[in-house]
Amino acid sequence: MRKAPELLAPAGSLEMMRTAFDFGADAIYAGQPRYSLRVRNNSFSTIGALKEGIDEAHARGKQFFVVSNIFPHNAKLTTYLADMAPVIELKPDALIMSDPGLIDMVRETWPDQAVHLSVQSNTVNWAAVRFWKKLGLTRIILSRELSLDEVAEIRQQCPDIELEVFIHGALCIAYSGRCLLSGYFNHRDPNQGSCTNSCRWDYKVSSSDKPGETLNQPVQFYSHPDQEILLEERQRPGELMPIEEDEHGTYIMNSKDLRAIEHVQRLVEIGVDSLKIEGRTKSPYYVARTAQSYRQAIDDAVAGRPLDPKLLSELEGLANRGYTDGFYQRHHDADYQNYLRGHSESERSLYVGDAVRFDEVRGLMEIEVKNKFTVGDRLECVHPAGNHVWQLLRMENKAGEAITVAPGSGHRVWVDLPALYTKSFVARFV
Repeated sequence: MRKAPELLAPAGSLEMMRTAFDFGADAIYAGQPRYSLRVRNNSFSTIGALKEGIDEAHARGKQFFVVSNIFPHNAKLTTYLADMAPVIELKPDALIMSDPGLIDMVRETWPDQAVHLSVQSNTVNWAAVRFWKKLGLTRIILSRELSLDEVAEIRQQCPDIELEVFIHGALCIAYSGRCLLSGYFNHRDPNQGSCTNSCRWDYKVSSSDKPGETLNQPVQFYSHPDQEILLEERQRPGELMPIEEDEHGTYIMNSKDLRAIEHVQRLVEIGVDSLKIEGRTKSPYYVARTAQSYRQAIDDAVAGRPLDPKLLSELEGLANRGYTDGFYQRHHDADYQNYLRGHSESERSLYVGDAVRFDEVRGLMEIEVKNKFTVGDRLECVHPAGNHVWQLLRMENKAGEAITVAPGSGHRVWVDLPALYTKSFVARFV
């Protein structure tokens, strides 16, 4: 049996943390808005919330990592140690940090506190890993820009320090998070935690001689250097922004999302210590699906079983911008691409609601609706004890009247789902 790597999941709230643990995560990471790179959708703004999370994680035999990976300006240095003192008292399993100055302050003040180096520090070689180890760090989160072979070489050169890599989630269209688009457009600095994900907005491209008219043909920037190209964001009509491209490309458009489940087996063989899912601002359904899928992939890899193709389609059902395996494998052959595409497009599903309470009198499950579904649909409930697929044959409204359509978010309906699946997530096959 190979060594099983830790499955590390994101948590923007206690509900997300509990969901991650229920669905197989070994550890979660969360952070205070002031000192981590996630200000929005972050419920861990108080010491009380952090304490509840850390205590509960430890009671379940799990780990809780506190993210403190901001790149601070001078003003935040004056408050950092005082603000972090009560956090350290809660005994988090590690701090995830990126700024050398803050790391130095923590190492001097709390030398026994484990520190993990954030991906924001862009560690791409084994010499850098050795450098950080000399400073007392216990784990390095490697940059997303590495190939599998490069990760393997770092493991071989640095066998005595923990290594962590990302396996799923959003990718920055910049060097592992070092992006300035949000700060330029909205004066909200990505490296201060307030990124607006400007790279993911809906842009149209036009030429300067026809402003506002979308180009139907690919833009040949480099072969026509005199052609001015303008970007227009959907929510800002009329605000035309010039963009440039050289022989290396243009980097202002959004990236596909990372999905590297097909590489879990190789990462297990390499001996990576932790596999990390991105997404602290995502939903509990997202963390349930990803944790469940990667838990199975890890368990199968450790036991020597091949990847189960259904895991590809389960992840395809999550909201995504298309998937890529990032830089892990530079070139894919046609057979490999067809394999991934074929399995991803079969048995796709859409999140449609939460099973919140079983009504003993009706013998029906109350569903908080998130997206439209109808009687006759093939549904799946995603539950820690195991998923359940069934065809919906009965649905009622609050008054007990038979209905055929659950219209969408904001509605509640009652369906023929057994009590066992209370607190599950419901998805519709599409």
